[in-house]
Amino acid sequence: MPSPFIQACRRQHTPFTPVWFMRQAGRSLPEFRALRERYSFFELLASPELTAEVTLQPVRRLGVDAAILFSDIVAPLAAIGVGVDIKPGVGPVFAEPFRSDADLARLRPIEPDEDLQPMLEAVRILHAELDVPLIGFGGAPFTMASYFVEGGPSREYARTKALMLGDPGLWRRLLDRLADLTIAVLRAQVGAGAAAVQVFDSWAGVLAPQHYERHVLPVSARIFDELRGLGAPMVHFGVTTGELLGLLAAAGPDVVGVDWRVPLGAAWQRVGAKAVQGNLDPAVLGAPWEAVAAEADAVLAAAAGRPGHVFNLGHGVLPDTDPDVLARLVDHVHARTAT
Repeated sequence: MPSPFIQACRRQHTPFTPVWFMRQAGRSLPEFRALRERYSFFELLASPELTAEVTLQPVRRLGVDAAILFSDIVAPLAAIGVGVDIKPGVGPVFAEPFRSDADLARLRPIEPDEDLQPMLEAVRILHAELDVPLIGFGGAPFTMASYFVEGGPSREYARTKALMLGDPGLWRRLLDRLADLTIAVLRAQVGAGAAAVQVFDSWAGVLAPQHYERHVLPVSARIFDELRGLGAPMVHFGVTTGELLGLLAAAGPDVVGVDWRVPLGAAWQRVGAKAVQGNLDPAVLGAPWEAVAAEADAVLAAAAGRPGHVFNLGHGVLPDTDPDVLARLVDHVHARTAT
């Protein structure tokens, strides 16, 4: 049977609306928390078997229509020796943030077969075991650069914007290096068995449209252009990107992810002839079931049965989300949209 997720990404008719959740593999699942009591984040990534197990956990428990590889967008940076740690409750933290042209030397070309061996072996294991597609993923250059320049998550992204506007030449060189990294990672993931890829530009929404168009879009577009020949559907996602949706679509993905701040119908008008993914507010999942079902139905009503909708959240699953609610939501969306 063809995959409903892949069909939806290609804007084909599906027997029901496919569902998966960003951050479905991880912190909301008790079986994952049990593993985290024994292993650090990077210890999990160093083991192909553990990476595969964490990726499989939500597929078994929730019945989703796609798996997403358990990893982090900064994992390839760690693999090439850029000092970065994942701090619980914080996110990626760099010991030595990017400050000057000399720091470009720290971004050596990645050798996937050597640097990403555990990740790619996990993808091969999952390709053999999964009965749903595996989504590989990587970081968009802007979001990776923002972490690297700021040293970690930020509210204002002041250093990032100052570099982008104050030294556009260095900024472009930094983004080009990061784009090369993401292209190599995603190409290797697809080669190992990933059926689709998602490029996370999580923090692009902090930019004004004119700054995104001038300083980010050309590099992001290069990623999609160079991966198009692989035949794997490509998803582009960012948070608070309502004013950027048309530009995210212009970068060339097959699917544009939509957060909850923009009604799905309005978002679809902005992205044009693309599939869309989204866009239930993750916080809704803490409400009583009747409210969850009503909000999910509103998303489905906005999609209006058009081919090319992948049901997802508008951002990642929150840590205290009840997995039983996620599983019930999958069943609800399938039942509501079955044809």
